[in-house]
Amino acid sequence: MEQLRLKYQQRPWTETLKIVYFCMDNPLQKPVSNAPDGLLLSCMEKIERTITAKSMFSVMNMLELLSRQKGLTVHVSPSGTACYITSMMFYVEIQLEKDGDVMDVKLAHFEEAPVVCDDLVQLLRMKNYDAFGKILEDLSNMYQIPGNSEMKAKGYLALQALEKDLYSMSLLDRTQDLNRVTEVLNGKVGHLVPRIGGTPMNIEFYISPYQVLEAELSHGSQVCGTKTVVTIEGTDTLHKLPLSPLIVDPQAGEDSNPAFLQLTDELSMDLPALFVLKFHQPIPMSSSSIEEIQRLTGIQISGLKLAPLYELIVQSTLKEKCSEDLSTNKSCFYVSLPDCPKHCYFINKGSEKSDLTGALVSKIPFTHPKCVPGVIEILRHQVAYNTLISSCVSEKHINDDDSELLYFEVVPHKNTSFSVFFLHPVNENLACVVIDLITSREVQCHLYLNPQDPILNSSDDFIARAVKRCMSVPVVMRAVFRNAAKVKADSETQDMDMEQPEAQSEQTTDSNNLKESPSGAGQQDWVVTDKPDNTNSTEENLSTAKLETLGDNIEKK
Repeated sequence: MEQLRLKYQQRPWTETLKIVYFCMDNPLQKPVSNAPDGLLLSCMEKIERTITAKSMFSVMNMLELLSRQKGLTVHVSPSGTACYITSMMFYVEIQLEKDGDVMDVKLAHFEEAPVVCDDLVQLLRMKNYDAFGKILEDLSNMYQIPGNSEMKAKGYLALQALEKDLYSMSLLDRTQDLNRVTEVLNGKVGHLVPRIGGTPMNIEFYISPYQVLEAELSHGSQVCGTKTVVTIEGTDTLHKLPLSPLIVDPQAGEDSNPAFLQLTDELSMDLPALFVLKFHQPIPMSSSSIEEIQRLTGIQISGLKLAPLYELIVQSTLKEKCSEDLSTNKSCFYVSLPDCPKHCYFINKGSEKSDLTGALVSKIPFTHPKCVPGVIEILRHQVAYNTLISSCVSEKHINDDDSELLYFEVVPHKNTSFSVFFLHPVNENLACVVIDLITSREVQCHLYLNPQDPILNSSDDFIARAVKRCMSVPVVMRAVFRNAAKVKADSETQDMDMEQPEAQSEQTTDSNNLKESPSGAGQQDWVVTDKPDNTNSTEENLSTAKLETLGDNIEKK
């Protein structure tokens, strides 16, 4: 070490940095994955990403490192102020100021003129190299089609044709006063955002009432629902893909559906590729939904591993809600709501029966744009169902206090229906609410009671409207118990009136107090506490007016 120190002590720091970068980019012996030098290189990369690049030299070296990690070639202009990230099918040109600030970013696809990419400019100015690297990776994957450059160019041409058709379909139901939430929930292809620069086309197809409410409460920020990215991937077999748009007149079809041209040899080509809808996170889907999509597209979804559907939903929900990994074997969860005893939900994950199984789906392949609206509707239905089940899941699977508990069991049925069992709040016999999600916008509910038990003052229609407005089982069950508390309070008041008719004036006062006492039980359901608590979840910020607005948005067609 002393000899090395003496050897390099006269070198300037910038030259030493160049040597370090070179060694990081070009390991001499073993690949990165092998120990022990693989771990060292991995640590060096993490350090490099953590250190903020503050000079043109450091920014340039970061771009070179990032590009080589993605398997791309990097060239630096003689002036040192321009960096070219290239592949056989595209290149990215980055212009820098001498202080390292990004001036301009251009992207050029095969045999196309370069276009300015504001999205890439913003990412680099924010030093968001992870997101920039992800875009480089997506651009590379878009051309991972077997064959020569001409075959890859045909694949890009097919993707452009698909994007034009999907954009035409997105305009069918669009009006000037159409808001984003309505388009997400009801549009033929959801809320579609065309490909811009390096950002691929994406479709937002479902957003829950709580996500809408969160966006309203967080002024200046836009909460996104469930999205899918539209792209193309290479395959081992040939598939007939359109090379030009197939929609001539979007309004010419029946039932407001566009009319497509026949897929002739002049308009299509056999390519070793497929169009795909890719998800940022895999979506738990039932076996029946997967089979329905496969019948619609005519293509099998590969790489699926079947498991109990509820187990997959719980697993995905915990992964999203918890920063640390929790055991997916947990089936008991505690949900806290304002003005209500804590709920304890037992998730009955079912068995290995075929109608209760599912799989995590990360992408859906297809070959024709006409498949997309049907696939989107199936996805909406599945994600809406997942939203209801996941509302019963929380990171709390241990009761941390001695507060009063209400117990519920969620039991799956066939397709997209399930039951919520609970004890009747008056006689403590078993009661049940059956929720059947017909579509993402239509739900049927039935409340079943022991014939000897008093009614709970919650009709089937009331429960169905409540489900549509909040898409949360705990909030719905809180409303049911509040209505039951009103019935119980009224019954107790009548008993008191019958037992002591001589003290009518005093009884009237007591009766009024009883109606107001059970933590808002006499209020309209959906009303929550007026005490501000910033530590509570989004559910604790709900108000009657806002949930009514959410219900109106969901019910629009």
